[in-house]
Amino acid sequence: MTKKFLSEEDRDLFRRAIGKVRSVKNDNVHDSGQSKPKPFPRPKLVDIEDHLDHSFEVAVPVVGNEDEISYAHQSIPKNNLLKLRQGYFAPEAEIDLHGLSSIEAKSELLGFLRECVKARCHCVHIVHGKGYRSQGQYPILKNNINLWLRQHKDVQAFCSAAPKDGGAGAVYVLLYLP
Repeated sequence: MTKKFLSEEDRDLFRRAIGKVRSVKNDNVHDSGQSKPKPFPRPKLVDIEDHLDHSFEVAVPVVGNEDEISYAHQSIPKNNLLKLRQGYFAPEAEIDLHGLSSIEAKSELLGFLRECVKARCHCVHIVHGKGYRSQGQYPILKNNINLWLRQHKDVQAFCSAAPKDGGAGAVYVLLYLP
């Protein structure tokens, strides 16, 4: 780094702008009498993947574009899945994932489900699409949703939506409420 040289004119201008200066004899800081603010803990980083049970061992069948999907956790009555399919539970929140990549969709889905559980939503509607624009007409997102929802700890049941809500391209999801 090179040393900058100031002209006499600039030095005089600086001295006039600053005014009279006196040196400080003591460099101690004076206490203003106010107490320091209390520290607060950093918010814990939430791992949205933490809600997935990766030890899920049941083989999930591969589904096609027009195939319907459904699942009910063994701990809930079977009639709840029937009620979900018949529209007994009204969706309280909705998310549309089609058009997203698998990575983006997983992140959005897990964040959405976390927020829905926090907001105490009992039933949600997820649009994933049928996969007609997927490579080889294989519905990648639909199959991933089928697996991820089965692995999710807060999901009680899910089934394909009614035709008016997306049919085989969407699901209704029943969530556990804490």
